[in-house]
Amino acid sequence: MELLRRLSEAAGIPGYEHEVRTICRQALEGHVDEIEVDRLGNVIGRKRGEGPKVALAGHMDEIGFLVSHVDTEKGFVRIDPVGGFDPRTLLASRVMVHTRDGALPGLIGSKPIHILTEEEKKKQLRITDLFVDLGLPGEQVKEKVRVGDPITLRQDFIEVGDLISGKALDDRLGVFVGLEAVRRMKGQQADVYFVGTVQEEVGLRGARTSAFSIAPDIAVALDVTVACDVPGVQPHEQVTALGKGVGIKLKDSASISHPGLVRFLVDLAEKRDIPYQMEILPRGGTDAGAMQLAREGAAVVTLSVPTRYVHSVVEAAHKDDIEATIALLTAFLETCHQADLQL
Repeated sequence: MELLRRLSEAAGIPGYEHEVRTICRQALEGHVDEIEVDRLGNVIGRKRGEGPKVALAGHMDEIGFLVSHVDTEKGFVRIDPVGGFDPRTLLASRVMVHTRDGALPGLIGSKPIHILTEEEKKKQLRITDLFVDLGLPGEQVKEKVRVGDPITLRQDFIEVGDLISGKALDDRLGVFVGLEAVRRMKGQQADVYFVGTVQEEVGLRGARTSAFSIAPDIAVALDVTVACDVPGVQPHEQVTALGKGVGIKLKDSASISHPGLVRFLVDLAEKRDIPYQMEILPRGGTDAGAMQLAREGAAVVTLSVPTRYVHSVVEAAHKDDIEATIALLTAFLETCHQADLQL
């Protein structure tokens, strides 16, 4: 899990994925025939083969913020979100403000409950109500921090029982799964491209440009999905559950998976005794949505790691589900030349 820990703790909001890109390049060395970084910042590792062209996409970016204003008198920093947040998850969080001269630790603050009026207590919390406290005088903050500096949430990667938990598992888990599968696969006939994509959280941008360049026959998005198997959620609302295996996506808001690929993956999972669960995500999408529309189109599917508390700093996934996802993807890469893509 050391590679996953490094990926999780690395900083990389959309457009600023360089730390994660470096880790990906290091992990790919010796396991692929060529590595490149395209103009948008996607890292692409290719393992050559004579079979169908297959692209794997896990997005490197995480949700975060940009500095939008610096209070030069008191030193507080205002933030603009990059990606989707539930503001309730942000109170009392630690952050890192990444300046030109290095990262500064900070605290997300808000008006104390002790002095809130009854009207303010009823008001829905907004990100504009929040600010970052760097613990420095205004003059020092003015010297160090600029509008546009990226901000990431700060959280250690830990094991919690059978789970792992940390920030940015969406989608460093998908990146990890793709890297591990490429490193494990043997004797594949497919022409395999691992793509660590950029700017997924703001519109599937890296997947769109990289898929246009690669023009894959088959594209597999690797991402997390919600596991709402927690108190207060009805069974039909849970989407997936932890410990029940890899999620094979049928549809989400961005794509409908290719029926032939779904059948192939289900048959493969059953043949290899890999636990799986079928997934329909009511809202949200993955890189599959962009790759599906590249050039004349690609057959796409998403493999998902069920994850609790998505888009928070305590995202949590089951170790067995991670291993099931890697196992199914590895088996798929070794046999996908046999897949029937007829509709």
